[in-house]
Amino acid sequence: MKLENLCLRRKKMDSKVVELKGRVCVTGASGFLASWLVKRLLLSGYHVIGTVRDPGNEKKVGHLWKLEGAKERLELVKADLMEEGSFDEAIMGCHGVFHTASPVLKPSSDPKAEILQPAIDGTLNVLRSCKKNPSMRRVVLTSSSSTMRARDDFDPNIPLDELSWSSIELCEKLQIWYVLSKTLAEKAAWEFCNKNGIDLVTVLPSFLIGPSLPPTLCSTASDVLGLLKGETEKFQFHGRMGYVHIDDVATCHILVFEHKNANGRYLCSSTVLDIDELASFLSKRYPYLPIPKRFEQVERPYYEFNTSKVKSLGFEFKSISEMFEDCIASLKDQGYLN
Repeated sequence: MKLENLCLRRKKMDSKVVELKGRVCVTGASGFLASWLVKRLLLSGYHVIGTVRDPGNEKKVGHLWKLEGAKERLELVKADLMEEGSFDEAIMGCHGVFHTASPVLKPSSDPKAEILQPAIDGTLNVLRSCKKNPSMRRVVLTSSSSTMRARDDFDPNIPLDELSWSSIELCEKLQIWYVLSKTLAEKAAWEFCNKNGIDLVTVLPSFLIGPSLPPTLCSTASDVLGLLKGETEKFQFHGRMGYVHIDDVATCHILVFEHKNANGRYLCSSTVLDIDELASFLSKRYPYLPIPKRFEQVERPYYEFNTSKVKSLGFEFKSISEMFEDCIASLKDQGYLN
């Protein structure tokens, strides 16, 4: 199918008239990103099977049932990342799987053991279910831009792209277990899918900014709220970071699923800024918010991202202004900001 300009696609996806498409599964459907993905898939005409830990938990899943098309084309089923075979029923008969779910990260006395293995095993459990499904066309895995930027051997004059991988040794040395878990989980996914003939595409988003569909904020959205309220504890450790609108990431997942020539990894990031640059931009644009003007800078290598691969499919990113305008409007609507 020939893909149109993304701006035009969004207008069509928001239209009341949708062309009915196939059956797809979204793991971890109630999450920050997954909720947006479910929204966009429903607007595109897909029948969505969403996996959640507890389909009866209205507080966690109620927002999904309010989405346009949910009553007609959304099913929520129970599945557990750490239970092999748990995804068999949800995935069977689907043409595609969007694996966005990841284990819940909690404070741990042994973070290496309690974060790394669950991330790898959870991904492989989903892929084992995909292998059993003869209808499967493509799997789209949500990875992270962190899987390419934790290195100490790159040239700061050459933007990072999909060929770059984070150093496992450096991650272990610095004890950045989240980065290591995402890197090892994606590598395990590629190894499994290459061995078993599964068509896999991975999306590597940077830091997500935008409206939260779930009423309870996840850690990412909570960090942004803290920044807008003048808190510096969490954001001061960000240093240099890529930022992307959450709707762009959801749309990117659908784009690489539908585009027949999509393959490999796709970096999904709009703007890379130092934390002081971000704070300066926000404090000038939103002077009524107590946004810090400067942070205690974390020393991190300078880098840029090369997103030409996803742009070659016709993708266009929203600006940093649009990200925060939409994010702040949502936080006000939900009562988190005055």
